[in-house]
Amino acid sequence: MPRLKRKPLIFKKKEREYLLKVIKSRDFPVTWVRRAKILLLFSEGKKITEIARQLHTTRSVINRCLDKAYAYGVLESLADLPRSGRDPSITEDAKSWILSLICQSPKEFGYTADTWTYSTLIKHIRNNCKYAGHDCLLKIGKGRLNMVLSKSNINPHKIYNYLERRNTECEVKKANVLCIYKEIHLINETPAAISISEKPGIQAKKNLVPLLSPIPGKYQTTARDQQYKKVNTIYLQAGIDLHSGYILPLVRNRHRIQEFIGFLKLLDQTYVKDWKIRIILDNHSSHTSVETRKYLLSFSEPNRFELIFYPKNGLWLNLIESFFSKLSRSLFRDIRVQSKTELIKQIYKRIHEVNQEPVFFKWEYKLDEIFVSL
Repeated sequence: MPRLKRKPLIFKKKEREYLLKVIKSRDFPVTWVRRAKILLLFSEGKKITEIARQLHTTRSVINRCLDKAYAYGVLESLADLPRSGRDPSITEDAKSWILSLICQSPKEFGYTADTWTYSTLIKHIRNNCKYAGHDCLLKIGKGRLNMVLSKSNINPHKIYNYLERRNTECEVKKANVLCIYKEIHLINETPAAISISEKPGIQAKKNLVPLLSPIPGKYQTTARDQQYKKVNTIYLQAGIDLHSGYILPLVRNRHRIQEFIGFLKLLDQTYVKDWKIRIILDNHSSHTSVETRKYLLSFSEPNRFELIFYPKNGLWLNLIESFFSKLSRSLFRDIRVQSKTELIKQIYKRIHEVNQEPVFFKWEYKLDEIFVSL
């Protein structure tokens, strides 16, 4: 029986451009690419047998593609036609029941855990689905359960940490700090502005055996024994002058109110008496204590110090932390000393070297955008 000759397949300009786009792109399914090639080759006058040989497929596949193109349109023939299929084994009501379980804590059902695990959830579903009227869930496994959860974009076994803003003055405190940075950025003049913070728990570590220096052909790097002896621990309080980048350090054994007042005395001795000293700092108890407030009120000059507190969890607003980060990488990470006294000398010496060429830190991270949002 002779085969019927098909009519020519004529494309519009946009349809041809889309078919070429499908062939060149890697984002479309393989079946779409193959069907696009079939349609283009057939429109160029190629025979079905020749197309099948070139694309390594069968005549029946090509005929089905062409039939869809004549019946539904060129672009519509790229996708699969809807199929009847079988009824889903898990009904929509059963899926909704599973999601309602996930939205409740396991403790509400007598379990000790705070979050669901797949094994616990599957066990609970199998034991209770019959009483809930969902017999289709009696043999549910991890794969089917994962499909239900994935389509709903729910991960009951994971915990997402978030920060609730309990401080109503957070935005105001942030604005106060950023206003000082903006002012210094535009007009770098008096009064003095200092950003201070503490670095507690600096360990004085002593080597138990000597270092091994690099030797050509033997040791490529300096080698040292992994074991060490902890000599003592010290505490560093430092401030950075936001106008010049000069570092003001104070090393002590402990972190108490007396040490903070001692640092304020150091600032008072450093700057001119008629200057107002603005200090950016955190809400540590030593900074807000009764003794600290009494010391601040003891000056004959009114408002000698102005304490500007940044909000809780706002450590990223403090510029001195950038210096502490550099100091940790360049000194504290690899330092080994014989005593606590040597460690203190090394810290002061390192900060003295930095002050020979001070770095003027500028706050530029979306400063204008932050002010717009405030």
